[in-house]
Amino acid sequence: MKKVLIVGGVAGGASTATRLRRLEENLEIIIFEKGEYVSFANCGLPYHIGEVIENRESLLVQTPESLKARFNLDVRVNSEVIGVNGEDKKVKVKTKNGEEYEENFDFLVLSPGAKPLFPPIKGIESERIFTLRNINDMDKIKAKIKNSNIKKATVVGGGYVGIETAENLKYLGIDTTLVEAAPHILAPFDSEISNVLEFELISNGINLLTSEKVIEFQENGNEINIKLESGKTVTTDIVILSIGVSPDTKFLQNSGITLGERGHILVNENLETNLKGVYALGDSILVKNYLTNQNVAIPLAGPANRQGRIVAGNIVGRNEKYKGSLGTAIIKIFELTAASTGFNERTLKQLNMSYEKIYLHPNNHAAYYPGASPISIKALYNKENKQILGAQALGISGVDKFIDVIATSINFKATIDDLSELELAYAPPFLSAKSPANMLGFIGQNIEDGLLEQVFMEDFKNYNEKENIILDVREELELIGGKFDNSINIPLSELRKRYNELLKDKEIWTYCAVGLRGYIASRFLTQKGYKVKNLAGGIKSREKVILKTQKEEILNKESDSNIGKEEDYLDLSGLSCPGPLVKIKEKIDKLQENEELKVKVSDPGFYNDIQAWSKVTKNTLLSLDKKDGLTYATLQKGKTSKVIEKNHENVIIEDKSNMTMVVFSGDLDKAIAAFIIANGALTMGKKVTMFFTFWGLSILKKKNLSKKNFIEKMFAMMLPKNSKDLPVSKMNFFGIGAKMIRSVMKKKNIMSLEDLIQKAIDSGVNITACTMSMDVMGINKEELIDGINYGGVGQYLGEAEKSNNNLFI
Repeated sequence: MKKVLIVGGVAGGASTATRLRRLEENLEIIIFEKGEYVSFANCGLPYHIGEVIENRESLLVQTPESLKARFNLDVRVNSEVIGVNGEDKKVKVKTKNGEEYEENFDFLVLSPGAKPLFPPIKGIESERIFTLRNINDMDKIKAKIKNSNIKKATVVGGGYVGIETAENLKYLGIDTTLVEAAPHILAPFDSEISNVLEFELISNGINLLTSEKVIEFQENGNEINIKLESGKTVTTDIVILSIGVSPDTKFLQNSGITLGERGHILVNENLETNLKGVYALGDSILVKNYLTNQNVAIPLAGPANRQGRIVAGNIVGRNEKYKGSLGTAIIKIFELTAASTGFNERTLKQLNMSYEKIYLHPNNHAAYYPGASPISIKALYNKENKQILGAQALGISGVDKFIDVIATSINFKATIDDLSELELAYAPPFLSAKSPANMLGFIGQNIEDGLLEQVFMEDFKNYNEKENIILDVREELELIGGKFDNSINIPLSELRKRYNELLKDKEIWTYCAVGLRGYIASRFLTQKGYKVKNLAGGIKSREKVILKTQKEEILNKESDSNIGKEEDYLDLSGLSCPGPLVKIKEKIDKLQENEELKVKVSDPGFYNDIQAWSKVTKNTLLSLDKKDGLTYATLQKGKTSKVIEKNHENVIIEDKSNMTMVVFSGDLDKAIAAFIIANGALTMGKKVTMFFTFWGLSILKKKNLSKKNFIEKMFAMMLPKNSKDLPVSKMNFFGIGAKMIRSVMKKKNIMSLEDLIQKAIDSGVNITACTMSMDVMGINKEELIDGINYGGVGQYLGEAEKSNNNLFI
């Protein structure tokens, strides 16, 4: 009977052994595991620390006894293989009590896994510093938390395990800090994706420190001080290192087995080493990247399990090949899920590959079915052959389904054209008729067919006002949540009427919330002869700026839930921006003063948007909570705005961002300037009041009435009949100067004065005619244009009091 020795259990070794027994009954199979547990769910370790997984025994997948009974495997725990003699086909084993013995083999399977990295940092040997790699590590951390009354914990390392550990420590109510040396957490993600995940950590109370390298650990009584390269110090009760892993292969140094530079075992496509009959798998080997065929280390459980199946097949002569890994992975961070597969953009730049990137923010299922929530996606494909190269996604639900579709597509070398043709299961509770994968394909086809030219966030750094126009096609209501500097706002709903306000000699960069309306606008403008590019993914793809003040504000938010009965909340789930704000405004407008409105929204951006909206609109935000991926808000119609904050007194802040303007002149050039300034202030979200007095009233005239007394007729004869009769302040030449200005404006596609006036009225500028001046000059309301107001100096001064800009023209 042939003998197979397997070094290491857990995912790779145990999978090999059980598959091997299913294929061949007449083999002697021995598993050596240097730890106490041969088969456990190491991915579940952080969740037992956080008591999300309550039962410790549920992490123990198999025991030596169960493997013996079910598969007739000889499992030897607490047995460390300390040497391999490849020539004589023997291994040396050391038991827990120190005894050593040799075991010969016909086949050897190496699955030793990886061990935590311990960089040469001063003080790293402290008993307050732990790692989390196995059951024993988990037990030590839980015992320390329970017995030492741990209040503060620090996790060093922002990879998958580090973040999961930090999250679960926070679940226990421990003040948790996460330190990461790189600029961003989670290396498989590009910065605009990891940035959102960082914000999720911070908003849930994690003290995140990025670009911070640990240089020393100093014990200080019952605490430990972590010295950072920046000069900062973090004081904590316990440290958990999650810096990374290295292959646990030191025992193979004199075995004759070829190792890589960092100790990884080198294998061929059959997962066989350079020694015949000796195989290796799991975290200790280098595998081929599926896309480039380059050697890479991918320490993940999924690939290890598949590799175990292949090794078992090859031992019994099935000649199975391992084609490579993509590194597909997924993580939960509080309310968000994030996943990636294939290459990220940073890697493609390093490989100097030609690629195109796509951003989109579809819902996880039909928007009209309750519970819909958006998924933010970044995908990359090869410009030369359209093949999908990688994707990253984050959201509340549906992320796993999307990333699995893309991973499968990459495995079969699919292109963007293939994605557009995928037929996936659809019903309103599960997906949209056009799935996110389909949408990704459609966008890619639009790019390749020349229907869409993209501009990206990084391009805005090179904005040149002489060459570019940044066109915001969102509704005015949405501007409250933020906008780009130097942008002008023409909502998509108004663009077909107002597109001639745009200059054709400049390239227009359109943008909206998520990219769709910007694309529609770009298609319209392109067909009107404009040069247009659309911002990929809209303004939602812009990285959040995580400032210290924002961190403090988030951490001070009241953590106690104010959520009442679900049926009391207006369900706005599934609506993408600006849908929730539009619906809220409609409802608020119908309420009486001090009446309340409760809403629940699935759009993650709503959490910040509603705070800004309530402040600007002077409605009170009574409570703001998150639960199960939804944001719950309670608003009160009123004239104050407050968010309940822990240990902070509510303060009513007067908003003095308005603009007032006195227009005293009746000159055409000054009138044009006044309305350009007014309309520009509107795009910045300001409330604008224009007070027209004396000669400025001529700008608002539309006709002269015939019935006037002598003095009134004299004024009518000397003043312009209407706005089209206005003179210019210099070089008027009996009206020739004014005609020249209007002619030049028309040629340059600049709005006329009359169009500027109408735009101001339509956009909500408060145009007020001074009634005292009207009486003096004999001007009646019937002589002035429609849509304006009438008032006196008191009204003007009241508005001026609420303004931080007051102009006299």
